[in-house]
Amino acid sequence: MSSAHCCLNRVTFAAEGVGARWRGIEERDGMRAILGSYDSELTAAEYSPQLTRRMREAEDMVQKVHAHNSEMEAQLSQALEELGGQKQRADMLEMEVKMLQSQTSAAEQSFPLSREEASSLRLKIEELEGERSRLEEDKKMLEMQLERFTLQGGYDQSRTKVLHMSMNPASAAKQRLREDQARLQEECEQLRELVRALERGGPVPADLEAAASLPSSKELTELRKQVESAELKNQRLKEVFQTKIQEFRKVCYALTGYQIDITTENQYRLTSMYAEHKADCLIFKATGPSGAKMQLLETAFSSSVQELIELHLLRQDSIPAFLSALTLDLFSRQTVA
Repeated sequence: MSSAHCCLNRVTFAAEGVGARWRGIEERDGMRAILGSYDSELTAAEYSPQLTRRMREAEDMVQKVHAHNSEMEAQLSQALEELGGQKQRADMLEMEVKMLQSQTSAAEQSFPLSREEASSLRLKIEELEGERSRLEEDKKMLEMQLERFTLQGGYDQSRTKVLHMSMNPASAAKQRLREDQARLQEECEQLRELVRALERGGPVPADLEAAASLPSSKELTELRKQVESAELKNQRLKEVFQTKIQEFRKVCYALTGYQIDITTENQYRLTSMYAEHKADCLIFKATGPSGAKMQLLETAFSSSVQELIELHLLRQDSIPAFLSALTLDLFSRQTVA
């Protein structure tokens, strides 16, 4: 009884796997149609990599489907063999039941049996008849599944011959892929030779220069000279710029009496030439979208000139007036001293 159910389960699983494979074949045909419509829209430059990738995916899918199909067919063949064996066993059991029934009848006629022996024989007969019925049902189900498998397009690969098209797109794609691989391999070899020549420091062969589209040695020398000239010119401009900056700072210090230094981004430190200590400085921060407004930050020195801040910054809103008043105040302190 358990072996018959196992046989049924295997055949059911095999039939379901074949059905799934048939659905996979239908999906594959649909995907081929979609890919065909997509390939018709591709240009010649885009076709090769797309076709190569899809060809590999299709080959992997076909191999998996063939492997799954072979496995399902092997399971189905094994299940059919087991079904034949179960059928033979059912026939033999049926013959044994009939023989036992005849023997039981003859034995009952020849000599009386005890009630326990008769009951055990009847139970055994009922079990054998139940197993025979189950085997017949399993046989019918297997026959129906086999018929359904045949109607769905299943076939035995050992008995069926597959025809291939003479102008197969997959074969043409494989041929183009092999040609592209050979061409790319040749280009890689040329580039390796070019790298080795450059590492040695010697002249680059003419054939490698043409293959790699590199400039000649003369052009490279000319380009190096132009780069060196541009770098020298840039260095001179930097030196002139630094000199002009220093001159401008000195002029601003001589004219305004303040040395202006950039501390951080958008912050400027002002130190008066009349400051009593080196740490006496003002720090302004540029605010606004274009940095047009300046905000005075609090320092120890700014706290000592609150009167000037309130008068010129808070009331008059004039930074130049504040700086001028502060200069006069510091100058007067040094003059008095």
